[in-house]
Amino acid sequence: MSKKPLILISNDDGITSKGIRTLVEVMAEIGEVVVVAPDSPQSGMGHAITIGNTLRLDRSNQFGDLGVEAYQCSGTPADCVKLAKHHVLHDRRPDLVVSGINHGSNTSVSVLYSGTMSAAIEAALEGLPAIGFSLCDYSHDADFSHVRHWVKEITLKALANGIPEGITLNVNFPPHKAGEVKGLKVCRQARARWQEEFDQRKDPAGRSYFWLVGSFVNMETGDSSDSDEWAIANGYVSLVPCTFDLTAYKTMQQIQGWGL
Repeated sequence: MSKKPLILISNDDGITSKGIRTLVEVMAEIGEVVVVAPDSPQSGMGHAITIGNTLRLDRSNQFGDLGVEAYQCSGTPADCVKLAKHHVLHDRRPDLVVSGINHGSNTSVSVLYSGTMSAAIEAALEGLPAIGFSLCDYSHDADFSHVRHWVKEITLKALANGIPEGITLNVNFPPHKAGEVKGLKVCRQARARWQEEFDQRKDPAGRSYFWLVGSFVNMETGDSSDSDEWAIANGYVSLVPCTFDLTAYKTMQQIQGWGL
């Protein structure tokens, strides 16, 4: 590359999170970085956008020590990418959009709920190459040191080889406590779901409210060694190419045969 690539960064854990700090530090070694991230945590927002409320965008000195231009946004991760492309960057087109590093797994069906991945998918909708990075560790003080090499390597490969239009790379890392990373596997999304439960509680005024709890259910049977869940469970980085086209093409002909 003859000049430094322009890299846009966002996330869903907020501009002050440890994960985005790690991502900014790595990306600053590669290119010119601009950050537009939520001013507060937006986990689980999926691809929500702000329609009925105002959006605020303010300069931030969160990464001033790195000389990185940064903005904090009152909206969702998808809002951040939209504002970055159409307002902050104006007519400057980023060479890559990266989101994360998320505090927690975004494997399997979690990609649908993830604000981190929705920021990356929004970039793909805007015609920009994008990667979402997640660490499978929900701890506030999670150790990101072992992912730096992989984040940089994947980013450099993506810049050098290109990401097909409309595709977002969903990259998940095993937690540091799992030991040395064995390598990287290009995977499919595992078949799984969340088993939700709603815990009914009482507030100090005696009024009922609900708190969402539950557990992750892996529905894979037989050999699942090509899935992202298997890769993470066995000490590998998982990389799943994702598309925002949700059409079930194989089912189209079947339904056309219904005679509707």
